Amino acid sequence: MRYGRTITLDGPFEHVQRDVRQALADQGFGVLTEIDVQATLKAKLDQDIEPYLILGACNPPLAHRALGVDRSVGLLLPCNVVVRGDGDRVIVEVIDPDTMVTLTGLDAMAPVAEEAGRRLDAALSSLVGHVTGPGRSSSAPPG
Repeated sequence: MRYGRTITLDGPFEHVQRDVRQALADQGFGVLTEIDVQATLKAKLDQDIEPYLILGACNPPLAHRALGVDRSVGLLLPCNVVVRGDGDRVIVEVIDPDTMVTLTGLDAMAPVAEEAGRRLDAALSSLVGHVTGPGRSSSAPPG
């Protein structure tokens, strides 16, 4: 089962993660949570990994609509967005909102998932060809 949408970008991690936040904001998503996996694993296990952030993105109107269909859908919220280093590139992955429909089995969740998917795809597409600072972005648009 495919559960994510992914793009790979060239550019400094710090610039890409900043641009990801802006692209999400432009589509009505706020970042409610942030987990710095790299720092956590270093602090708790003394293990080194590449830069790795998990951003919990939420679009309040869409979350409200989803909760109106099924209060338990909060288990699947917010939409996770991973920004992780891969050598001199950065991988950006977002959860596929269709997983809400698949996991809940509720057809009424489909319109919410479709709109969330359109907005998340637009955010990812806006990053392709655009990374501020040194470097350039690349990759096929999500789909």
